[in-house]
Amino acid sequence: SAVALLILAATLALGVTLALLRRAPVNRFCTAPNNQTGFLCDDRVTCVPASWVCDRDSNCRDGEDEQEQLCGDLPHSLPGYLVFHCSHPRSWVYADQRCDGMNDCGDCSDEIGSLAACPPCGREWWSCSPVHYEFCSCIPRRLCRDGIQHCRGWSDEFVC
Repeated sequence: SAVALLILAATLALGVTLALLRRAPVNRFCTAPNNQTGFLCDDRVTCVPASWVCDRDSNCRDGEDEQEQLCGDLPHSLPGYLVFHCSHPRSWVYADQRCDGMNDCGDCSDEIGSLAACPPCGREWWSCSPVHYEFCSCIPRRLCRDGIQHCRGWSDEFVC
């Protein structure tokens, strides 16, 4: 009976240990294509860009990027590395939308200033003061010399 009690205690301890391991938080940070912040799927191989998480489209094989515990109370239910808080206290965007050249926050705080800490315009961008709301301090070079003013001083048509 002492052996049976010992086996029962060992089995119980093993069960508790396995249950705790399953509940242990998993580090899901990864780097998605184009050096974007990403979410690592359960397969430990697939890295989904941050903005694909909780978009109502399952990108992980088992759908963990759309689970209620992750998506139930956005942005509070998301891991901090997936969220960028704009300068307006209630505004946020996904971390991979920071420094992407687009005015996702609405006030350019995801592209300009100390919060965003973005590098200067990349090779595919032209630095200027855009006239369109969607851009902040750069425009895509594909818009250069297209006959439409995108920069305040027309540099996109005459210099770019």
